[in-house]
Amino acid sequence: MIQEVSISTEYITLGQFLKLAGIIDTGGATKWFLSENEIFVNGEPENRRGKKLIQNDVITITGKGSYKVISANN
Repeated sequence: MIQEVSISTEYITLGQFLKLAGIIDTGGATKWFLSENEIFVNGEPENRRGKKLIQNDVITITGKGSYKVISANN
């Protein structure tokens, strides 16, 4: 099952997304988390914390689940 994560801006970075979704507790944990976990954005491997995510992007984290970015404005 894909969990939906709502954003109120045009985009959100992968690092901000991980914190918003409750996957990590602090922004400082982002670099470590990305180095220790397999993450895919729309099926492509991703490890850049600054990767911009937009509405309808699907983020899959091996062992954690899948998430979809949705707009709070809809």
